[in-house]
Amino acid sequence: MGIGTSLFLIAVGAILYFAVNATISGLEIATIGLILMIVGVVGLVISLVFLNSARRDAGRTVVRERDVY
Repeated sequence: MGIGTSLFLIAVGAILYFAVNATISGLEIATIGLILMIVGVVGLVISLVFLNSARRDAGRTVVRERDVY
């Protein structure tokens, strides 16, 4: 999940949680919005951790010496 997808899930979840007042039998829209926001935040944190890890490794150069006979 990328950063854009995470932000989209957070936005849709916030809209469902805070702005929608509709009722559906057997389905709580506010709970679905909260779940979407939580999944979006977790995805955003994971994406940022991987991005930071890749950025740290980008500047490294591995040098290996070989014996030539």
